Amino acid sequence: QVQLVESGGGLVQAGGSLRLSCAASGRTFSSYFMGWFRQNPGKEREFVAGISWSGSSTYYGDSVKGRFTISRDNARNTVYLQMNSLKPEDTAVYYCAAGRGPGIHVGPDRYDYWGQGTQVTVSS
Repeated sequence: QVQLVESGGGLVQAGGSLRLSCAASGRTFSSYFMGWFRQNPGKEREFVAGISWSGSSTYYGDSVKGRFTISRDNARNTVYLQMNSLKPEDTAVYYCAAGRGPGIHVGPDRYDYWGQGTQVTVSS
């Protein structure tokens, strides 16, 4: 069982930056691939970024490439999402997710555990 707790969301002006953190419980964090998703009311959950269990591989959704960076610290059981050059369309609830196994996965159904989400609001 893995519990995930996100933090770092908030209100920021367009062009600004935020860093989200996701703290995981459990001693097997390093065996999970991790992902960040976002969702607005009435819309499907959107893949933002993913990282392999070792941190050696990352993958990004097209809308955030070049602006967001995912990283992880397995010693601290934490994954991060650095968000730069934020746009109003980045406004959403951001969720951290964990899945067992190798690789990186963009589909929400491949993830086994989810955090409660943190709100990010970007004003124009």
